[in-house]
Amino acid sequence: MLRYVVQRLLFAVPLIFGVLTLTFFIIRLAPGDPAAFFIQPGVSPNVAEQIRAQYGLNDPVYIQYVKWLGNILQGDFGRSFSRAQQPVVEVIAQAMPVTITIALLTLVANFLLGIAIGVISAVRQNSLLDRVLTVTGLFFYSMPEFWFALMMIILFALKLPLFPASGLNTVGAEYYGPFGFFLDRIWHLVLPVTVLSINGAAGIARYVRGSMLEVIRQDYIRTARAKGLSERVVILKHGLRNALLPVVTLMGASLPFIFSGALFIEVIFAFPGMGRITVDAIFARDYPLIIATTFISGTLIILGNLLADVLYAVVDPRIRL
Repeated sequence: MLRYVVQRLLFAVPLIFGVLTLTFFIIRLAPGDPAAFFIQPGVSPNVAEQIRAQYGLNDPVYIQYVKWLGNILQGDFGRSFSRAQQPVVEVIAQAMPVTITIALLTLVANFLLGIAIGVISAVRQNSLLDRVLTVTGLFFYSMPEFWFALMMIILFALKLPLFPASGLNTVGAEYYGPFGFFLDRIWHLVLPVTVLSINGAAGIARYVRGSMLEVIRQDYIRTARAKGLSERVVILKHGLRNALLPVVTLMGASLPFIFSGALFIEVIFAFPGMGRITVDAIFARDYPLIIATTFISGTLIILGNLLADVLYAVVDPRIRL
């Protein structure tokens, strides 16, 4: 298993490098450049030329690529054009904890809620409850996350002011004390995590339902019932464990999708996470920051797929052979 993981990681290096190279050239096809970010009304056009010369933007693309490649190989992603020349690594380090928090909470809520709904639907197959859960799940699964987020804000933050509409904390929350600050942070995360969780859990519930329906018809389930085991033990211990095999693959594969969903949610709820800095970087043509965020997204996709393969082998020992 260790050899397999190391091989996958080694193969991932050229893949990530290729993604970064494509990103480098594609973003330069967009009109404008980072110098336009510094141009304000009344500023001399010569300022833009000085900025382009300072950052090497007047060099041919292949020269820029060679310089960029040399810096990347040294682990230097450069400095952000739009954030007062702050190192890109520092910008990401400040924003990453927010996105990771949202993604992890969403991942846990996704699978807990999705597995619960899927098991109930399978056990109560073709009942009224099953039909209601199925229709409701498909309704939320087909709903765009950004639209759902806006509807949640209108309903639960404006019409019924139960939750805050934006921000990570209330102004002055640092004076609440550590516990009060923590509760205030959780209160601000309720709406965004709910939006991401409901949408993802609906899809997971469909996988769990289908897998459970296949498992509970197996001979060993009938044998477990014939032994006199309670229905709860049969379903949760013998059925659910085997039904989760295909769902484990989703756990790793869903990481990049949760991460990308969190980016849009951060913009809507005004969270200072990776989503905000990515959108700001795109509008400002901040090449170093765009490439760095692309690197993180590509790495998450590769690690997510690797995690899915490893978890599958852990759950099903036959895969190791």
